[in-house]
Amino acid sequence: MLSGPRGVVPRWWEGPGGGRDVLALAYPLILAHMSFTVQTFVDRLFLTWYSAEAVAGAVTGLFTTLAVMALFSGTGEYLTTFIAQYLGAGRPLRIGPVMWQGFYFALGAGVMIAAVSPLVGPVFALAGHDPAVQRSEVTFATILMRGAFPVVLMATLATFFAGRGQTRVVLAVNVISTAADIVLDALWIFGRGGFPRWGVAGAAWATVVAQALGATIFAVLILRPSCRRAYATLSGWRFDPALFRRLLRYGLPSGLQYSLEILAFAIFMMIVGRIGTAPLAASGITFNLNMIVFMPMLGLGVAVSALVGRYLGADQPDVAERATWSAFWMSLVYMTACGALYLLAPHALLFPYAAGSDPVVFTEIERISVVLLRFVALYSLFDMMNVIFAAALRGAGDTFYTLALTVVLSWAAMLAPAYLVCVVGGGGVYAGWMTASAYIVLLGILMMRRFRAGRWRALRVIEPRLPDLEIAAAG
Repeated sequence: MLSGPRGVVPRWWEGPGGGRDVLALAYPLILAHMSFTVQTFVDRLFLTWYSAEAVAGAVTGLFTTLAVMALFSGTGEYLTTFIAQYLGAGRPLRIGPVMWQGFYFALGAGVMIAAVSPLVGPVFALAGHDPAVQRSEVTFATILMRGAFPVVLMATLATFFAGRGQTRVVLAVNVISTAADIVLDALWIFGRGGFPRWGVAGAAWATVVAQALGATIFAVLILRPSCRRAYATLSGWRFDPALFRRLLRYGLPSGLQYSLEILAFAIFMMIVGRIGTAPLAASGITFNLNMIVFMPMLGLGVAVSALVGRYLGADQPDVAERATWSAFWMSLVYMTACGALYLLAPHALLFPYAAGSDPVVFTEIERISVVLLRFVALYSLFDMMNVIFAAALRGAGDTFYTLALTVVLSWAAMLAPAYLVCVVGGGGVYAGWMTASAYIVLLGILMMRRFRAGRWRALRVIEPRLPDLEIAAAG
C-alpha cells in the first residue's frame, strides 16, 4: 500500500498507468459513448412504439450500414494513436498535419459511401425478409449512407481531443449531438411539431443531422487560435502523401476490423431474420440492451489506445502495459455486475420496450429476449477482454493481427455454423446465438493471449523525427 495525502490507497490506483491515470482520461469517453448508447436506445424505443417492422428493419439496416461506414470511421478514429504517440514523443506540430489527412480521408469516404448507396435495395432483397421489414431496412440504410460524410468526420475530428487527453470536450460535444438526435427523433418519427410522420426515415435523418452538428462543433474548436499555434491545425492543411499512407497502413486494418466484425453481425442478423420477425426483433432489442451497458467499455478502449500510444511514444512500454491491466481490472468488476443484471432482472430491462408496444405482438418478442439476455451474460466478460486488449494492441500499431483474428473467427466460429444450424438444419434463434457466443468467447481469449506475448511493446506508428518538416509546419 502507498500512503498519500488522502490516506492509504492501493498501489494499482496511483502513479502513471494506474487506475487514477486511466480513469481520469477514460470517464469522459465512457460517458460520451453512453450518450451514443442513449441515442441508439431512444431510436430503437421510439421505433418499437412505431411498429415491430420498423425496429426490426432499423436494426438490420444499421448493422449493414455500419459494416460499410465502420471501415472509414474506424480508420479515422485511428488518428487517436497517431496523436497520442506524437504527443508522447514531444512533437505537437505533427498533430495538425495528421488531422488534415484525416479530414481528406473522411471527405473521400463520404463520397464513396454515398456512391454505393443504390446497392442497398438489391442487398436486402437477397435476405428474404418480410416485405415490410425490407422496406424499413432499405429506407434506413440508404439515408445513413448518403449522409455518411458527417458521421465519419465527427469520429475523425474527435481524435484531436481524445488523443491529447482532453476527453471532456469529446463528452460535451457528444451530449449536444445526442440531445439534438433525441429531439429530432420525437419530431420526425411520429410527425410532431408540424413535421410529417416519417417513421424509420425520420430516425435515420435525425442521426445524420445530429452527427453533422457534432462535427461542426469539433471543427470550430480545432481551428481556434490557440490550437493553430500549438498544433499547426491551420498551417498543416496541405495534403501529405507520406503521412496519408501511414494513416492508411495502420488505420485501414483497424477500420477493416470494425467493418468486418459489424458485417459479420449484420449477416448474422439476416440469418436470424430468416427464422421470423419476432426472433429478429428480439435479437435487435437484446443487442440494443447489450450495447447500453457495453458502450462504456468502448470508451474505456479508446482511453487505453490513447494511453498506450502516449507511453509508447515516450518509450515507456512498462507504463503502457500497466495502464492496460488497470483498465482490465476496472472493467471486470463493471461487466460482472452487468452480467448479473441480465440474469436477474431481464423483464425490468425489457419494460421500456413493452410500454409502448402492442401487448399481443410483444409477448413473443419478450419471451425470446429473456433467453437471449442469458447468452449476453455469458459472453459479456469475454467481450470486455476483446475490447481492452485489442485497444492496447491498436494503440501500439499491431492492427493486422486484430484484423486477421476477427475475420477468421467470425466466419469459422459464428457465421458458417449459424448458417448450417439455422438455415440448412432448421434450428431456432437460440442455436444461432450459441455460435455468436462461441465467437466472442474465443476472440476475447486470443486477444489477451496476443497482448501477453508482448510483441506490441516494440511497435510505433509515427515516423522518425523530422525537424525541418516540423519547423515548416509551425510557420
